Amino acid sequence: MLSLVSGCRPARPLQEPVPSGIPLPAAANGAAPAPPSANTLSSVVPTVVASSDDDLARTVVSVFGDSAALRPTGAPPESEAPSWDIDVRSYEAHERVAHYVRLFSTSSRERFSERLSRGTRYEPMIRAKLRAGGMPEDLAYLALIESGYDPHAYSRAAAVGMWQFMSTTARGVGLRVDWWVDERRDPVRATEGAIRFLRELQTQFGSLYLAAAAYNGGPGRVSRGLTRYAGELDGTAGEDVFFALAEQDYLRAETKNYVPQIIAAALVAKQPAQYGLRVDTLAAFAYDTVLADAGTSLAAVVEASGATADEIRDLNPSLLRGMVPPTTSMWLHVPVGAAERTGTALATMPDSARAGARGVKVTGTTTTLASLASRYEVPLRQLSWFNPGLKTRTKGRLVAGQTVRIPSEGTLAMARSVPDPSIERYGSSTTAAASGRSVHVVRRGESLGAIARKYGLTLARLKSLNGIRTDRIVAGQALRVTSTARTVSSGSRVGAKGSTAKKPAARKAAAKKPAAKKAAAKKAASSKSSVKKSAAKKAPVTKKAPAKKTAAKKTAAKK
Repeated sequence: MLSLVSGCRPARPLQEPVPSGIPLPAAANGAAPAPPSANTLSSVVPTVVASSDDDLARTVVSVFGDSAALRPTGAPPESEAPSWDIDVRSYEAHERVAHYVRLFSTSSRERFSERLSRGTRYEPMIRAKLRAGGMPEDLAYLALIESGYDPHAYSRAAAVGMWQFMSTTARGVGLRVDWWVDERRDPVRATEGAIRFLRELQTQFGSLYLAAAAYNGGPGRVSRGLTRYAGELDGTAGEDVFFALAEQDYLRAETKNYVPQIIAAALVAKQPAQYGLRVDTLAAFAYDTVLADAGTSLAAVVEASGATADEIRDLNPSLLRGMVPPTTSMWLHVPVGAAERTGTALATMPDSARAGARGVKVTGTTTTLASLASRYEVPLRQLSWFNPGLKTRTKGRLVAGQTVRIPSEGTLAMARSVPDPSIERYGSSTTAAASGRSVHVVRRGESLGAIARKYGLTLARLKSLNGIRTDRIVAGQALRVTSTARTVSSGSRVGAKGSTAKKPAARKAAAKKPAAKKAAAKKAASSKSSVKKSAAKKAPVTKKAPAKKTAAKKTAAKK
């Protein structure tokens, strides 16, 4: 996660200090995709009188297409009291929430306003996707906290995009992340992935705020925390569970502050004038789509669509190398109303003008990528962007028979200078919760007794394995259901059939015996070796018998 107060770049020192124990969060997760719906290609604004919210929604869908807002967004009229579909009012007086409300409306006011203004471009689409996915629309503020609605946000931990996905988590929710395409940067695809992930987490934990905490700190950590502090959380329900868990010395500071920041952002964003903020409204993120063949240059799309290079790059942020991947076709975004003419122009365009790169076959044994860069006047670093995985011999010489892609000037101009998205500096920040036969993750409505019966355990045994005293469990808890999963906290280990293993003291003693035997054997071997060396020194050197006597002995032996 990229801290909201710092954005995507190193933060300026804040004037207002954070309360003790509440540090600001650090950075935080082949074939062409199916074609979009027919609504995606709509480009004419219909004349419809919106007599209800549903009529207005249909009107907006017809205008925006696939990225339509199903409900208008923005600050409500001053005379209309704001409302939220996440629980904001219950926690607005909480110490951490109040701190961030104050921070967003004072020392960080300018930066917060900038991010809210940027959000007006993407929030209609995000709210539409959330509503269609059955999730609260105000979860849009999670993207505000994660990245300030920046599709190209990049954290120190290599989390990327508006929703700050690590590459492994992104692939887990169906996003494409490879050398050519990084859908974490696509506002629409990344939003769809984030909704899938949040929905899974909410199902697992039965709480929206626990799901948000797991989104930031990892579901495994939250799940283990619920199990470890089950006694302290006894009697707590609903969204209060997150705040009760946050009081324990377990979650990282950034995760403890994550939910309070979302609540504070929701409070301020829906009443910006009340907090002295000015929000500029930008044009909504809307587009039409067109299917482009493998290897198509974005420069060719610019020519075919009549749009500017900046427009096409902005609408297709997931394409990293300025062209469609060389082995797969893709649906590209073009300005609303430009799909038909773009598709027609690309279909009639010669391959030499449409292709983003041409192939050059390596011959001989002395060719290097540097020599090709010099010959075709392409910067070496940029030439390497289009040729991952080339085979080389000593001194960088290319293996003969390979084909090297030489990008066109237009393709180079549309390419992005980004690192290999498949490489992460650190591990995934959203490690999956422990699963499998050894661990059971509690789902909403389950009881300890039912779980015990499912795994052939008694209720007492299940409680003993998990150090639980009461019968109360919380959705999202990870319960140990086989005794061989791990060594229990008492230090003794129970086998699969219930037989108790040796006590720690006995194990240590048993471990010492073979060690002692090895030491004794080593000492004896060393002693024998020293005796032999000593005897060898004292013994007189025996001269070899003459060759003739040896031959005579061999003759006698034969007889």
